[in-house]
Amino acid sequence: MEPSTYTAKGRLDVNGMLRQYSPLVRRLAHQMMAKLPANVEVDDLIQVGMIGLADALSRFDPAQGVQIETFATQRIRGAMLDELRGADWLSRGSRKQQRDIEGAVHRLEQRLGRAPHESEIAAEMGLSLPDYQDMLGKVRGTQLIYLEDMSGDEGDQDYLDRHVADSGSDPLSLLQDDRMRHALVEAIKKLPEREQLVMSLYYEEDMNLKEIAAVLGVTESRVCQLHSQSIARLRVKLREW
Repeated sequence: MEPSTYTAKGRLDVNGMLRQYSPLVRRLAHQMMAKLPANVEVDDLIQVGMIGLADALSRFDPAQGVQIETFATQRIRGAMLDELRGADWLSRGSRKQQRDIEGAVHRLEQRLGRAPHESEIAAEMGLSLPDYQDMLGKVRGTQLIYLEDMSGDEGDQDYLDRHVADSGSDPLSLLQDDRMRHALVEAIKKLPEREQLVMSLYYEEDMNLKEIAAVLGVTESRVCQLHSQSIARLRVKLREW
């Protein structure tokens, strides 16, 4: 461990470590936000993440042979997940709407033999285009890192663990993730051109929604809608895979 992490008396410099690892908290919060709906505030996650970091620093024992960043990451993520579990962050209705959109996309792809247009998806769901777009904006949510089939009932108790928590330390999960990424690349190639661009800017160029909106010349809410629609299409493709 670096000498700067200790005070002159040989004690862990907690205040210094809080400053040093606060960017880690922000990074983990934004990573988690990419998998959550728009009603979750990133500042809330950062706040509880800082509490998790402080808890990690108070409990850290270098004699256990664990790197402090690894230990802190586990505590920070755990604090954020606990907060989300207690906040009813994604309503049952929103989860149902996500599945309804994916179901409509799947039916249309089978029937049309191509990616359906936005207006076709709306019609398939019995909605006007504005109402469908409004739904897309509200259900912005779980991303594609852990894409287990969401066909369970609406009362999933382990939804957060399956779709938000990090299982990357499991070698089997890493293997599956590599295979998933390959399938994801192929699925993205089949997206409508504009949605391909949104996904590329978001994931490859690491742009936020506001920056993508400026590139496309549309509103930030419109980018959110396109992103949600892309996610629905990709989930359908990856389930087939």
